[in-house]
Amino acid sequence: MRIPDFLLRLAEFITAQKSWQGTATDLLTEMKESEITSNVVTKLLARFSAEVLVPRHIQQFYTEKLKTVKPNSVIHYHAVIHQALKYALKTDLVSQNVAVKVDRPKKNDFQPVFLDVAERQHLFEVIKCTKLELPVLVAAFYGLRRGEVCGLKWDAIDFERGTLTVKRTVTSIQLDGKTQMIEQESAKTKSSMRTLPLVSSFKEYFQKVKEAQALNKKVCGNCYNYEYDGFVFVDEMGDLLKPDCLTTQFPAFIQRHGMKKMRFHDLRHSCASLLLANGVHLKQIQDWLGHSDFSTTANIYAHLDYSSKISSAQAMVGGMFLPDAKGFQSKWSEIEESDDEAVAR
Repeated sequence: MRIPDFLLRLAEFITAQKSWQGTATDLLTEMKESEITSNVVTKLLARFSAEVLVPRHIQQFYTEKLKTVKPNSVIHYHAVIHQALKYALKTDLVSQNVAVKVDRPKKNDFQPVFLDVAERQHLFEVIKCTKLELPVLVAAFYGLRRGEVCGLKWDAIDFERGTLTVKRTVTSIQLDGKTQMIEQESAKTKSSMRTLPLVSSFKEYFQKVKEAQALNKKVCGNCYNYEYDGFVFVDEMGDLLKPDCLTTQFPAFIQRHGMKKMRFHDLRHSCASLLLANGVHLKQIQDWLGHSDFSTTANIYAHLDYSSKISSAQAMVGGMFLPDAKGFQSKWSEIEESDDEAVAR
């Protein structure tokens, strides 16, 4: 199979994602990753236009990209290339899927960043009265993902009952070179849809924001953007807060204020670490964060739950009579003790 044919079929595969029959989350993920992959793959593999595609070419592609991007990005490239060739094999466009002979890059060991009490309070102080303040507070307290923060609407906040329901996300994707905002009426997974208590501080925050929005509409009149009416996080002109803005602006903000490097998503991890530090069980943290699988919560945060290990060790000591350490002495210790006694006499 020659490279131009491969690129053509890859483009067809990417286009086909727009009629994807899976879930909305799957569609957005595939479209976003596929578009990125198409741009990268077409530029890099164009140099092989006179050759036949073999596993070595794909492996070289991975090796070169790993010098500039994270392994997880190359894994995305691998997934789309593999699926494109799988489709080509199924439709008799190629005689084999050479991607199966190429090793999939290994994922990075995930190391989330956590804020301690002092760092968290410092962040709240420096971010006060900025546009990032409420998104940061919501992510730090409720552990919401960036798409869940941007997707929060007023119909999800019940001031009378005192609840906040996470049931909607907003995702930004690149289509035909333009950024488009996609609203999903369901969260990442079924368990991501969760109702949390609206504590008094946040009730006051949101009421102030709601009042501010009403005033903005009155002052701006026809200039106000009503396309995103109903969303909590819009600016003075009604424009929606974009997830990518949180991704870029938050790290830049904390860097300017001399804080350690971290992502907006790490506020979610810091939320979990605070819950653990206050004795909240991992199962409850799973429900609070909306993880679909308990293993996800355990794999990320179990190492932080050191206090439970101490209590477990104490329980074992209390329930088991352990012998003294005499049996672990050197066999020469008795001779030394005898010599010491002789000298003493």
